[in-house]
Amino acid sequence: MPGPAQPVADAAALARWSHRHRNVSGGWLRPTVFGAVDGLVTNASLIAGLAGGKASAQAVVLTGLAALVAGAFSMGTGEYVSVTNQNELVHAEVALERSMHARFPAIEQAELATYFRSYGADLDTAARMAAAVSKNPDIALRVHTREELGVDPQELPSAVLAGVASLLSFSVGALVPLLPWLVGLPALTATLGITVVALVAGGMVVGRLTGRPVLRSGLRQLLLGGLAVSVTFGVGALIGGHVT
Repeated sequence: MPGPAQPVADAAALARWSHRHRNVSGGWLRPTVFGAVDGLVTNASLIAGLAGGKASAQAVVLTGLAALVAGAFSMGTGEYVSVTNQNELVHAEVALERSMHARFPAIEQAELATYFRSYGADLDTAARMAAAVSKNPDIALRVHTREELGVDPQELPSAVLAGVASLLSFSVGALVPLLPWLVGLPALTATLGITVVALVAGGMVVGRLTGRPVLRSGLRQLLLGGLAVSVTFGVGALIGGHVT
């Protein structure tokens, strides 16, 4: 039979095998990645289109900076409004669920039992679990919201964080392909070279964060970004000579 030291041993084993997950509910990764890639591809494509149309270096710099500022604020504002609206919708649905709990507690408790049964609990166990959870209205509401809406109302993404992350990341991404022109190297080849490096590196970082193959993630981002740059360059070269 296990002696008194058994619980201690079990606790030690649990401590060795315990692990921590990264915070995936803060709402920063998606707008940061999306903003950086959007800024990088947008300005690289824009510069390629202007260069294909034989625009002057001054026009490229002016247009690139204007696109950086306009795009950054557009991205930041759009991300903030989008997340805010989504959170407000969740809060409205949570308020409706709270009202249903107050008006029909027995029905809501029966729904809880149904959820627990779907996870494998037998009828009696599910009923007892539902009764225990229903004693705390806040916990019962949280469980209902998770099951019916697929979100946790206490872990909604921050609209401010998403907006700021999008604005800043777009600015950094859009600045990268413009750097050669700002330091006196107005050459499309320089922009393409630094853009290729940034696309691959950015994709590999995302792959590392998400646990995906880093090289595949980098090449995928390069392929998609390169397609946009190539098409824009072709459009600029095709019609640039006909625009006065």
